[in-house]
Amino acid sequence: MNEISMPVVALRGLTILPEMVVHFDVSRECSINAVNAAMEEEGQKLFLTAQKDPEIDMPEAEDLHKIGCVAVIKQIIKLPKNILRVLVAGECRAEFTEFEMTDPYYRAIICELPDENQLSDLVAVQADNPKIQGMCRSLQELYNNFIMWHPKYPRDMVKQISEYRDLHKLVDAVAANVPLHYTDLQDILEERDLMERYDLLSYKLVHEIQVMNIKEEIQNKVKERVDKHQRDYILREQLKLIREELGEESTVSDADEFKEKAEKLNAPEEVKEKLLKEISRFRSSMNSPAENGVIRTYIETMLEMPWDTMSEDCHDIVRAREILDRDHYGLEQVKERVLEFLAVRALAEKGNSPILCLVGPPGTGKTSIARSLATALDKKYVRISLGGVRDEAEIRGHRKTYVGAMPGRIANGLKTAGVKNPLMLLDEIDKVSNDYKGDTFSALLEVLDSEQNNKFRDHYLEVPLDLSEVFFVTTANTLQTIPGPLLDRMEVIEISSYTDNEKVHIAVDHLIPKQLKKHGIKPEQLTISKGAVEKIVRNYTREAGVRQLERKVGEICRKSAREILEDKKNRIRVTETNLHKYLGKEKYQYQMANETDEVGIVRGLAWTSVGGVTLQIEVNVMPGKGQITLTGKLGDVMKESARTGISYIRSIGESYGLEEDYFEKHDIHIHIPEGAVPKDGPSAGITMATAILSAVTGRKVHADVAMTGEITLRGRVLPIGGVKEKLLAAKNAGIQKVLVPVENERDVKELSTEITRGLEIVPVSRMEEVLEHALVKGETE
Repeated sequence: MNEISMPVVALRGLTILPEMVVHFDVSRECSINAVNAAMEEEGQKLFLTAQKDPEIDMPEAEDLHKIGCVAVIKQIIKLPKNILRVLVAGECRAEFTEFEMTDPYYRAIICELPDENQLSDLVAVQADNPKIQGMCRSLQELYNNFIMWHPKYPRDMVKQISEYRDLHKLVDAVAANVPLHYTDLQDILEERDLMERYDLLSYKLVHEIQVMNIKEEIQNKVKERVDKHQRDYILREQLKLIREELGEESTVSDADEFKEKAEKLNAPEEVKEKLLKEISRFRSSMNSPAENGVIRTYIETMLEMPWDTMSEDCHDIVRAREILDRDHYGLEQVKERVLEFLAVRALAEKGNSPILCLVGPPGTGKTSIARSLATALDKKYVRISLGGVRDEAEIRGHRKTYVGAMPGRIANGLKTAGVKNPLMLLDEIDKVSNDYKGDTFSALLEVLDSEQNNKFRDHYLEVPLDLSEVFFVTTANTLQTIPGPLLDRMEVIEISSYTDNEKVHIAVDHLIPKQLKKHGIKPEQLTISKGAVEKIVRNYTREAGVRQLERKVGEICRKSAREILEDKKNRIRVTETNLHKYLGKEKYQYQMANETDEVGIVRGLAWTSVGGVTLQIEVNVMPGKGQITLTGKLGDVMKESARTGISYIRSIGESYGLEEDYFEKHDIHIHIPEGAVPKDGPSAGITMATAILSAVTGRKVHADVAMTGEITLRGRVLPIGGVKEKLLAAKNAGIQKVLVPVENERDVKELSTEITRGLEIVPVSRMEEVLEHALVKGETE
């Protein structure tokens, strides 16, 4: 073995192997001088050996490993602060025999260390030896597995290593390209026997792979064993700090606040469980703003609902009666029903709240009655307008999965009231409509059924809502459009038209004070006489309620306010004589009873949406071919009544002296004046029959008689509706005697004497009785 003297560089924490190309930084002065000296010598070689203790700054021979690596300097880069970066390539392993300090660097006498079995037959024929081939493949697989744990290691080396077929070169290449600790590399460097070095390298690789596997298993177990509450606490604190830095409200603190409110909420356990579940979802949805917002809205809605919060009802019946009488004139049936409810509540302490349906023409005070009921009962008042509602979700709510989902109007009404026992007015229930989105009437069935509404399901809330304590009041103008099953669940109270006297009382006691206050006029500045109010009712309005009357009073107040400011008047008095100055000429005149008895003219009575009216039916008979003409814009029902009346008259014509072919030789024309106004209904049958008989026989009809009722082919008189309104119309027209069906006699008895006073009301059951009272005896034209 040749001994060579060359400069020495002592490495700290680094071992260089043959076939290894690596760079390292040199900062010690002796090492820099050694590098410079090597650059000046032939071959530019260095002897590189590792220090046993990296902390020693000036090592001696005993502080160095005797076996190192001879390397060729490939590149030197000068760095700041007198540092050299040296790139070297390892050539062969060597051992120093002498070590000396040649100022200013170390030199050593070294000798190369060849592999002990390098020339053996096994190595010489390794290309054809199956054992050597198997060893190569095994080492290559170990290298691949080892590199998998180091994802940042260059992948091009994997392909290069896989191409080696020489075991000696493969062992050196693998050892030079695995990131092992420098002490492990030193052990490999000092092993001269190729087979032993192979075994040692394989062991080191397998050991490292097992260590990495065990490390991963431990990390997984540690992650699994981390206490969940502690982890949540750490994450919560981190999130809190981040949001504080961003200046945002803390979602976690909101969740804690929601949880605290949920635990204090006065609600059933089912509701609380649902709330706590949603709050848990709210905590975990912080990374999804859209979902977080939906859940937040739901939780806030649930917390605002009055699940078991109730207000105390007033059981003072005397006080309730005073409030109802103060706010409304008349309406005795409604007041009695409310007082009955109060009495039952006071005795039984709890009972099913009634579901009232107030039915009547517009302007009769149905909505204001509900407000007065709430005041009398000391209940919270909620009004829900159902006019035009056609989506079932308006009642039952939208499911949370829809964008913009919200509770139904019933649930929202309870949330607005803040208690579970308010008075809830469902206004205009007859104007609910249906479309492809569902049947709104059917959705109301559960709401207005006292046997079902204690577990009402709102699609948005998803938990049962108790509506059994709610006092429902509904209003409608007509019962015709309300389905039977829904109508069956409500207690119907009819509010009929106001009489003229009632309208005067309402105007004096309620409307005039209200309008004076609204227009800023003091009572002593404007006075409207009772006679003026009566004239407004009679000649300026025609309605069942009092809305138009209130508008007329408001018109007087506006004109009076102008006079007070422009003309500096201190007091204004409106009477019958100067009423035209404020309201203009009269708009309506009652069609008074005829002064003389006439042939073929009969006064009938009809019901309209604005009250009762009188209809003058005229019949003319002319020579012709038996044609019947009907004019006056009559509906199908009235046309059928006219034909029925004619058939009845023909059947009894002989008893009145009519020839058999009379109706074949004469044309009959039936007309009802005001042809632009549509007319229909089943209550004009006896009126048209009487007019026809009068015309064909020439007998006069009493001018002071009016009648209403339907006729059959055999002359029976059938009952009709709207008796109160029809009698009011007859009274206003100056009629003395009114013929009504005998079956409506019970309706007449329920009327106040104010309406029936001055009228002779005659019940009739057959057409013969009608003719007896209507036709003037013995007089013909």
